[in-house]
Amino acid sequence: MEVTDVAELDEVSGQFIDRLFFLEKTVFAAVLPPLGVFFRYGWCSPEFFISLPLTLLGYVPGIVYSLYVILKTPPELPSIDGDRPYYILA
Repeated sequence: MEVTDVAELDEVSGQFIDRLFFLEKTVFAAVLPPLGVFFRYGWCSPEFFISLPLTLLGYVPGIVYSLYVILKTPPELPSIDGDRPYYILA
């Protein structure tokens, strides 16, 4: 794929970075399950608090749940109050 336009280059690099971060979260979920969920949802989320005891009770249930949670939901825009997304202007 040959990229000739700067806007195309930004889009392609943005997609690559998104895939890289997704891969990073998936690897963390396999190695230390609560860490992968933390990077995806934050520490004050129900997903994190479910993943933590599952990992402490048994490593495999923690991995299964964390991978399920990370892979089942598409990435969302970050939000301030949970309802409306906020945008960062650069």
